[in-house]
Formats: sequence, C-alpha cells, structure tokens
Amino acid sequence: MPSTTAVGPLLRRWRSARGLSQLALAEQAEVSTRHISFVENGKAQPSREMVLVLASALDVPLRERNTLLTAAGFAPVYRESAIQQPHMSNVRRALDFIMQRQEPFPAIVVNRRWDLLMSNEGAQRLMEAMPPDPSMGVHARNAMHLVFHPGGLRRYIVNWDEVSRVLMARLVREATQDALCDDLDPLVESLMDYPHMPRAHRDPSPHDASQVLVPLHLRNGDVELRLFTTVASLGTPIDITAQELRIEHYYAEDDVTEAWFRSAADD
Repeated sequence: MPSTTAVGPLLRRWRSARGLSQLALAEQAEVSTRHISFVENGKAQPSREMVLVLASALDVPLRERNTLLTAAGFAPVYRESAIQQPHMSNVRRALDFIMQRQEPFPAIVVNRRWDLLMSNEGAQRLMEAMPPDPSMGVHARNAMHLVFHPGGLRRYIVNWDEVSRVLMARLVREATQDALCDDLDPLVESLMDYPHMPRAHRDPSPHDASQVLVPLHLRNGDVELRLFTTVASLGTPIDITAQELRIEHYYAEDDVTEAWFRSAADD
C-alpha cells in the first residue's frame, strides 16, 4: 500500500474532494486517464510539471500545491510571506485602500483560519459598542471565536440561530473542500464544543453553505444594528499568504444602522 503522504494518495484525496472522476480530471489536465490512474496508485512518478498541471486542474490552494510537490520529491515553488514584509507592501496598500473605502462601516482582514489580521475604524467602533468579555483571551483575535464564544458577539446577536447555522455551514464546506483539513477541522471542533451548539450544524444544508450574504442583527442596550456581511478575496495572487487573505465587509441594512455608524464616525 502506498503511503498516504505520497503524492498519489494526496492527489486522489483532492480529486475526491472536488467530486471529479479520473476521466474528468484527465480531460481537464489534458492527459490520459491511464496516467492519472498510475500516478494515484503509485505506479508512475509524476514530473514536477505534471504535479503543477494536476494541482491547477484540481484548483488546489498554493499551500497544498507545495505539499504535493514535496510529496513528489520536488522543492516547493510558492512562498509564504508575513504580511509585514517589505515585498508585501502592495498587498498592504491594497488592503488599506479597500478598508478605508468601506468607512464608516466595518471591514476586517482574516487568514484562512479566520485569525484577525487587520481592521478598520468602523470595525473598532462596532467592537466598542458590542464589546467581548475579557475572559475570551486569545480567542478574541479570531473572527469565528468572536462570533461563537459565549462571551463574544454571541451575547448580542439577535438572530443567533441563523448566523451560527450559516457560518458553520461555510466552515464545514471549506473543511470538506480542503482535502488536507489541517487548519479548519480543529477550528470546527473547537467551535462545536461551545455550549448549546446544535449537533445539526455538523451536517449543513447546501443552501446555507452557499449563502453569500449573512444577515447580522445585533443589540446591546439602546444600540440596535442590522447589518449584512460578505467575504471577498484578492483574486489570484502567487503568494500563499496573499491567496489566503479574506476581507469581510459589513453593510448597513437599514437607515437606523447607517445613521449610527455615520454618527459614531463623526464623534
């Protein structure tokens, strides 16, 4: 039996995660089905170029393309850079521009584990109005923990059942689509361990998983806000860090919410 860390089994896992037959993958990669079968079964060793062709046909994220290359005996080709590094200045400038244009409404930047990397002033004003409990500790630095933790935004979310269902469906779908699941599976498990999390969240409906806009109804004392959120990415960058960045935008759903954010920005 070939090792599960060999390139063949890893490619098979990605093909399965994408719901493709060997024939469908062969057609997309413009190679023979026989060659796909031989590579997956360890009877043929793919070239560096073939690994990259198959990874592209399977839409494998850059981080996992490096894993496939290493498993096949080749050096990684995609770099992973800290966002603070000088050569990432164009990325930081683009993110700053996007978040400034979002003012006075909130925007945050997260990585693929949903760790908070950047936020605009609108997001900071929102957190001042709906402050997390200090007991959250380091979990306050993760957007998903901020929502699901009993001491986080969960205390203020009026439509909690809907928000938790849709966000968990998104996470479960992402974990399923990521054939390696190294980061997202532990996040899903830690969120599901919080009190009163419905077991049904583990088996989300396709409709919830594909919902683009997430409504968010918040209330803390006299402050009541109705927002909807959506997530965007930077397109097709060639750096791992840049590819995995996500920008979550918050928009006012009614005049009262819009007026609150504009007034808060003027204070």
